[in-house]
Amino acid sequence: MDELKVAMVSPPWFELPPKAYGGIESMCADLTEELLRQAVHVTLIGVGENGTNADFVSISVAAQEKRMGMGMPEVVHAAALPDVLADLDVDLVHDHSLAGPLLARGRMLPTVVTAHGPVTGEMGRYYRDLGDSVHLVALSEAQRTQAPGLNWVATVHNAVAVAEFPFREDKEDFALFLGRSTPEKGIPEAIEAARAAGVRLLIAAKCRERDEIRYFDEVVEPLLREGDGVEWLGEVDRERKLALLAAARCLLFPIRWEEPFGLVMAEALACGTPVVALRRGSVPEVVTHGETGWVCDTPDELADALRRVGSLSPARCRADAEERFDVSLMAQRYESVYRSVVARTAGRDGPGLKLVSGR
Repeated sequence: MDELKVAMVSPPWFELPPKAYGGIESMCADLTEELLRQAVHVTLIGVGENGTNADFVSISVAAQEKRMGMGMPEVVHAAALPDVLADLDVDLVHDHSLAGPLLARGRMLPTVVTAHGPVTGEMGRYYRDLGDSVHLVALSEAQRTQAPGLNWVATVHNAVAVAEFPFREDKEDFALFLGRSTPEKGIPEAIEAARAAGVRLLIAAKCRERDEIRYFDEVVEPLLREGDGVEWLGEVDRERKLALLAAARCLLFPIRWEEPFGLVMAEALACGTPVVALRRGSVPEVVTHGETGWVCDTPDELADALRRVGSLSPARCRADAEERFDVSLMAQRYESVYRSVVARTAGRDGPGLKLVSGR
């Protein structure tokens, strides 16, 4: 098989590439563009208008971001897939949506699924029940070890187009929190650590869903009133996000859950900005302790790490992003996964599928 033809299914929430928040969508857009550069034919299946160079099929004329997290957009998105795929000449489906993989068992095309979220609890049961109808790709070894019995075929770290990220050697005197207004992201821990360290903190956080607004009103806003040195920016667009990431003395990433992969860490490193984070989820796989950031075992250690972050080299952070988290590497690894899955499905022996984007 010379030319590989892939149907790339994005979630129903944001257009690609996203204008602001949208980590999965950013990854899908970057992967799509790089696969095209590597001579893989990609048909993108998404919502709204197409911002990539791929062939595009829109399931919905508008993105569903105002209903993010609700079930029906996912169900409607999945229900349209059989008719869309019937009209395409592709070798396999790469599905990034939640409900789409439910239909994998009913089609001849092999389906690769990137597990963008948790793989324990109900989600773990979901993936187990899908069985070998889907070929799962983990975002990190930390994620994969949480559910070793699933039908994993590879581990591929998320990545960014490093060349498109601004690099700054000279940093300004503030730490940056970038994420969502939710308990698992650790905004209170970030505020406490920054104040303890005497470091100014800027918080750029998505806050438009009902639960996010409630968490801000009940937890975050009272903390902002308790003292100085912390500025709430709210959600920022891509241009400002990149400017903030490049200027910050560090990214503060005190997550309170086993996050499969925090793309913002790779984005920070691409800007030459070290990461101060808690040892949860993929953090130890992304951040090289003492070289590209400080990995802390407890929240009490964060303040000291913030004080010491100036000793780390921005150039080393940028080089690490180029070596380990550039989209060209991610696309190469996914292409290997695709070819292996297609070969296996056709009854031929494919190459090994232990594909780890890392050290």
